[in-house]
Amino acid sequence: MNLLNKRANGVLMHISSLPGNTGIGTLGKNAYSFVDFLKKSSQTYWQILPIGPTSYGDSPYQSFSTFAGNPYFIDFELLEEQGLLAREDYENVIWGGSDACVDYGTLYIQRHILFEKIQINFEKNIPAEFYDFCENNAFWLDNYSLFMAIKDAHNGDSFLSWEEDIVRRDPEAVKNWTEKCTSRINYYKMLQYLFFTQWNNLKKYANDSGIKIIGDIPIYVSADSADVWSNPEQFMLDGNYKPLEVAGCPPDGFSADGQLWGNPVYNWEFMKNDGYGWWKKRLEMSLRIYDVLRIDHFRGFDSYYCIPYGDKDAKNGVWRQGPGAALFEEIKKTYGELSIIAEDLGFLTDSVRQMLTAVGYPGMKVLQFAFDSRESSEYLPFSYTKNSVVYTGTHDNDTIKGWMKSASVQDFEYAKRYLRTNDDEFPKEMMLAAMESVSNTCILCMQDLIGLDGFARMNRPSSVGENWKWRASANQITDDISNFLKTYTEMYQRK
Repeated sequence: MNLLNKRANGVLMHISSLPGNTGIGTLGKNAYSFVDFLKKSSQTYWQILPIGPTSYGDSPYQSFSTFAGNPYFIDFELLEEQGLLAREDYENVIWGGSDACVDYGTLYIQRHILFEKIQINFEKNIPAEFYDFCENNAFWLDNYSLFMAIKDAHNGDSFLSWEEDIVRRDPEAVKNWTEKCTSRINYYKMLQYLFFTQWNNLKKYANDSGIKIIGDIPIYVSADSADVWSNPEQFMLDGNYKPLEVAGCPPDGFSADGQLWGNPVYNWEFMKNDGYGWWKKRLEMSLRIYDVLRIDHFRGFDSYYCIPYGDKDAKNGVWRQGPGAALFEEIKKTYGELSIIAEDLGFLTDSVRQMLTAVGYPGMKVLQFAFDSRESSEYLPFSYTKNSVVYTGTHDNDTIKGWMKSASVQDFEYAKRYLRTNDDEFPKEMMLAAMESVSNTCILCMQDLIGLDGFARMNRPSSVGENWKWRASANQITDDISNFLKTYTEMYQRK
């Protein structure tokens, strides 16, 4: 059943942004409280960002595994209830300068100190469910845990710098490293068991409360990941397992150098001949975790931009042909009708539009892109269709209040005329324009509902170091916001 065929409303709020006093949002009581807030507000969806373990740069779109969960989100109070941790182990830890901002450097050090204490207690009485979890997830868990254990033994270095025999996964090298790293392998398996135990309990609570989870899966995987290391044939690599080309975006009006993402691109010919087995496994796992999937950079399935490996910018890239709708026809044969949102933002060609029509997934409409005073835009609400998902902005956009300051004077004045409002009421009226639109699904950002300025922006594309850090405090998630959502969700028949 496609959940996206009926009018509904939801909120975008990543787990990392939840309130709490252990450095980052977790899967504990504040996550359950947020579900309660959504239910009280007559919402249908909670949209989050990717939940994989983040690598360098802390981006949820660059993960060490497309299948694993982020151990940072494991909640300590829940582990304390299980006897795996004492309160004094974590309550006095200094997690950074502010509960309103994630300090990833501190988090990395302090979390692993506590995880090692947890492993000692966990191994005193390993639950039977752990062995079932390991068996049911062996197809990705074994490779991921070994990958992370070997990475730790190499001080976190990229797998391309490891010894040649283990880079190539020679059977004898895999056997030797598995024996050498047994404890650390079990450490990473334990963390995944704890994460998914807490995640599954939270998701059940959300679903029982009438809240569906919209998850987000990046189109690409990180170059330094268990996915590339254990499935090299799925990617365009040279004889030394280095990417031949990497993904990105060409230069445009926003970036003269383009965007150099650095992810290896897929060997689509191999994937086609393999029946897209890797993608099917990836989507099957995602469907276990989420109720609805948002697939990032969906236009990359039609054609994708490739940059020679080693280039310092994206200027010298070329476009190559992707699998198009054929991939999703294969997926539909296996899994039937899926609830998928296609992130179709950016420059769209006729062939991209034809692919979207063929697969039938709703695309995205972003109001912040609508108000170009120089020309008409397909993001203006009157041009929407029911089969779409409307946002005021995404994780890559500024908050509404931030956009009011960063937009050109002409664009902002045009937006105010279009919405028939003034500066003070502008954020509210932009959100209401999204909610009252014909789009079946409307997702609002929590930062905008709270009324925050640009400091609360989650990500500035093509920048590193200051992204993915924003967190809410408990007193910012108020009854006034809940009443606003409930009133207009019901008024515009999104419940």
